[in-house]
Amino acid sequence: MSSIRDFLINEMKKYDIRKRSIEEIRQEYIATAKNLELPHGTTVDRVFIESLPAEWVKAVNVPDDQEQVILYFHGGGFFSGSCENHRNFASIISEACGVRVLLVEYRLAPEHNYPAANDDCLAAYRWLIKSGISAKDIVIGGDSAGASLTLMTLLSLRDAGEALPAAAFMISLWGDLVNFDGGSYKNRAELDFMCSLEGNQISSDYYFGSLTVKPPILSPIRQNLEGLPNLLVQVGDHEILLSDSTRLAERAKEAGVDVTGVDVTLEIWDNMWHIFQFFAPFVPEGNQAIKNISKFVKNNFR
Repeated sequence: MSSIRDFLINEMKKYDIRKRSIEEIRQEYIATAKNLELPHGTTVDRVFIESLPAEWVKAVNVPDDQEQVILYFHGGGFFSGSCENHRNFASIISEACGVRVLLVEYRLAPEHNYPAANDDCLAAYRWLIKSGISAKDIVIGGDSAGASLTLMTLLSLRDAGEALPAAAFMISLWGDLVNFDGGSYKNRAELDFMCSLEGNQISSDYYFGSLTVKPPILSPIRQNLEGLPNLLVQVGDHEILLSDSTRLAERAKEAGVDVTGVDVTLEIWDNMWHIFQFFAPFVPEGNQAIKNISKFVKNNFR
């Protein structure tokens, strides 16, 4: 495990927004993605949601007539990430859950400020509904900034009175883009080799652009969670974003939701780092976390 951690610590220097330009980081993500082979039999179909690029990723074990789908929002601090560098992870999720995964390439900052990414994620969900897929046959998922977009999408759909998906899962949730007051920003700073307080602040500034008044939706963990579908939240104990996940669970409890029941399931993984699930083939905890996501998804589809 220490060798994997040492390797990742060295690799993450390539993605440090404090030291690298946005374009350099984007190119590093692309270069890394090119070295990842998809599992045998995985199919990838490029589609467009109006002008929004997206991909259907389907593992070999998914039946062609499978109606249930996962809508997945990638991470990347709102300024990086694409279908290409999340395709391999989507294939792992597809295989584990036995359903197709729709990856969405939402618009990135700083070229596109708020609410571009939020609007694109809502458009993708509505596109699925318009295509004839029932809300009860959709689960939304995402990691980091994508987890934030997952929660914000749920809140926006609820507030608009639209049908909500069957459930949602969030990996390493970045739950507040405005306030950086979670205790883990300080007490996990020396342990988290992938994220930093300064880096997150830079990322949020890129997304906000010239926005001066921040809408409440940009602090989703501070919102009323009443009426949301079942949620699974996974976070590593070494993350500066740990507090965002725990505060979401606390917020749910305040709203009368039993955190230990079927409504909100919070999993804190000892000694794990930001989005450790991406390393499932090499990290036993990552593999088990994927299995837990699979169980959650299958239970909620049933």
